[in-house]
Amino acid sequence: MIDPRVLDPRGDVVDYLAMNDAEVTQVVRVLAAMRRWREAEEQMSLHSRNHMKLNETDMKALRFLVAAKNEGRTVTPGALSEHLHISSASTTKLLDRLTAAGHIERAPHPSDRRAVVVTIMQSTHEQVRDTVGVRQARRFRVAAALSPQEREVVIRFVNALADTAADQPTS
Repeated sequence: MIDPRVLDPRGDVVDYLAMNDAEVTQVVRVLAAMRRWREAEEQMSLHSRNHMKLNETDMKALRFLVAAKNEGRTVTPGALSEHLHISSASTTKLLDRLTAAGHIERAPHPSDRRAVVVTIMQSTHEQVRDTVGVRQARRFRVAAALSPQEREVVIRFVNALADTAADQPTS
């Protein structure tokens, strides 16, 4: 339950007492919708990872490789490590897993014989497009259906929510 009238009836933590009941109810509906979206997104992401038998970092790596291939960019293990914010040792393990599963291949860099490039296999590229890409297309259509003004409101709201998550105090 995310209703402050239940969780914080005296308004000690959530400053809602100056709002009328209809306003509080509407805010609760917004937060409930956000929770519903987050849970649905988590479920879809889990389904995709389970379908492809991959973990979250593996999926992020594949999405990065798909984007790089679509843009004609060459990806090195170092670039992947930087994008994923993981160590070179973790990147090597990730690449070993993805290679063993047949999702990627490593080859000598075309212009630097000391370096290696990482490319996504065509079958995996299609699989990612058919799962992650289709979900992204659905989200894009929903956002595109909003007016420019509505999109600006959503952008401000979601960015403000992200800022509250980033500002969490550490105990």
